Amino acid sequence: MQNDFKEDVPNSGGTDEIPVNTEIPAPSSPIRQPGLFSRWINSLVQMGLGESMLRIGTNVFSVLAIGVVIFLVQAFYRQTPNQFSENSGQAAGPVGTVVVDVNSMPALDVPVISGISRAAQLHTNVPSRPRQEISNYTVQDGDTVFGIAEKFGLEPQTVLWANYNLLLDDPHSLKPGQELSILPVNGVYWEWLGGIPFGEWAEFYGVSATDIIEYPGNKIDRNSVGDYANANIPTGTWLIIPDGKREFVSWSAPLGVTRENPASARVLGPGACEAVSGGAVGYGTYVYPTNKHYLSGFDYSEKTNHRGLDFAGSEGEGVYATDAGVVVYSGWNNYGYGNMIMIDHGNGFQSLYAHLSALYRGCGQSVGQGEGIGAVGSTGRSSGAHLHFELMAGIKVNPWDYLPPP
Repeated sequence: MQNDFKEDVPNSGGTDEIPVNTEIPAPSSPIRQPGLFSRWINSLVQMGLGESMLRIGTNVFSVLAIGVVIFLVQAFYRQTPNQFSENSGQAAGPVGTVVVDVNSMPALDVPVISGISRAAQLHTNVPSRPRQEISNYTVQDGDTVFGIAEKFGLEPQTVLWANYNLLLDDPHSLKPGQELSILPVNGVYWEWLGGIPFGEWAEFYGVSATDIIEYPGNKIDRNSVGDYANANIPTGTWLIIPDGKREFVSWSAPLGVTRENPASARVLGPGACEAVSGGAVGYGTYVYPTNKHYLSGFDYSEKTNHRGLDFAGSEGEGVYATDAGVVVYSGWNNYGYGNMIMIDHGNGFQSLYAHLSALYRGCGQSVGQGEGIGAVGSTGRSSGAHLHFELMAGIKVNPWDYLPPP
């Protein structure tokens, strides 16, 4: 329906009339209503499930696509003949044997792949059998009882126990050029001198007569020895005592040298003193006897019969009393200590200072803690300047247990 009404507006500016109402053309075609699938999708979006459905649809599509690809590949290979499985010669019937002259065939130029070649092993290393014989070893510069023992896989005490006639159970006796006997096993090497039943002799070393007689390294004829407990073994025979043990023979100063009874030290040499009455008494605390608080030689080790500390020091450096007391030995020692001083502290403890190059205090003199008593040296059985220091209280104790931290 058209609107014929027009409003007259004064035209003051000389322009044309402007219609108030404009006629709107009717749509050329009707508007489509959304389909069922679209309405369903819109509903899912409004419910917040659009993103989830999109992911699910993508996964389903991927699975279907993979399935289609697999199907197409299988179909392709079913249609392609397998040239390796078919034999045209067999299909045509039997064929006569063809003789090929190998010499007439052209040489093939086969490329050589570079790599690491393995040479043929002409010799095979066979593990050596356990050693049963005694070996000889020449001591070298810088060798120690510990180092030699480690080199042969033995305990350090075994090196001493196998060489008593040379080392006298004293690790300080080790010198370059010495020929040592190295046992094949840990244990003792000793001479059978008779005089007691062989079984008792074996028990002294903590083993049985069987252990010694049946050890292959001793090469004893079992048929000739008779009863093992009273074995018929010639006296003077040196025997390996496998896993045997013995007490070390004391080479050091005796224990219990006190100011009241110093006579026990007289066997040590000319430095022994007479009895002393009175004198300084120690505090029971101990200071380092040298300027350097570290070792340059052996540590305290019962395994090697080294019951002291070898403190580092240069020739002539001061040596100091570890605690107050009275000098009960001052002079030369005949058992390897060289020039030696021993102090009785009056409280059950004694201290010993060995290998000195000079002695500053003599018998019977009282000394204070930290007072100079001598100088570092290398007298006696010593391989270089150092101070051998011992602390005793009825037995030889480990000085590290009494000295302050370095």
